[in-house]
Amino acid sequence: MVRPAKLRFPACRVALLLAALGAGQAQAGLFDDEEARRQIFEFKTKAETQFDTQAKAQLELANQIQQQADDLAKLRGQIETLTYELETAKKRQQDFYIDLDTRLRKLESATPDSAAAEPGKDASKVAVANTAAESQEYESALGLFKAAKYKDAASAFGAFFQKHPDSSLAPNAQFWLGNAWYAQHDCKKAIEAQTVVTAKWPDSPKAADAMLAIATCQQEMGNAAAARRTLENLRARYPNSPAAESAAQRLKKK
Repeated sequence: MVRPAKLRFPACRVALLLAALGAGQAQAGLFDDEEARRQIFEFKTKAETQFDTQAKAQLELANQIQQQADDLAKLRGQIETLTYELETAKKRQQDFYIDLDTRLRKLESATPDSAAAEPGKDASKVAVANTAAESQEYESALGLFKAAKYKDAASAFGAFFQKHPDSSLAPNAQFWLGNAWYAQHDCKKAIEAQTVVTAKWPDSPKAADAMLAIATCQQEMGNAAAARRTLENLRARYPNSPAAESAAQRLKKK
């Protein structure tokens, strides 16, 4: 009976060993589940953090885009306002020159008529500034300019100059020819026309105005240095002219 007792003792140890191994595996499985849950929680936290960061960045970007759109709208409004004011100023300047041109021409045409009416004067020797035909052609061209038909006005003034190059109205016609080209945004031809005025009739009242118009075109063409030189020359050559005052104001702004 002793031998069977010895055989049962090792069997109990084996059973205890197996139970211990099973508990260790169960504990290891528990640890593996906790580690997996921890990693999942950390991943979820990181994902939510990244999502929040991206959402904030997108919101800031949307706000910046909206701000830029608002700023662009404001700038567009300012540009439209400045464009309107510029066009209005150009229109006022044109009206002023037209009115002044008309008044001066009336004074010039009145002088020879008075001289011709004086006793003892030989009417054939009186230098008549404007003939009826010339005046009519000039008025017709000026009327086209007033009506903003600048292309037709340019053709009419050009034709007048070709037909009456020695007329007392030739400097005026050439000056308005330059303005007609400028109104069509052709600064190159405008400068060419106004240069004829300054070169051929330097003593004409239109010469100073022609130089001012040249400076305006040079500035719009991006040649600021040439525009400054023209304005300085204008002040030097015609210091007492209204155009010289305008030139001085422009030079102060540069």
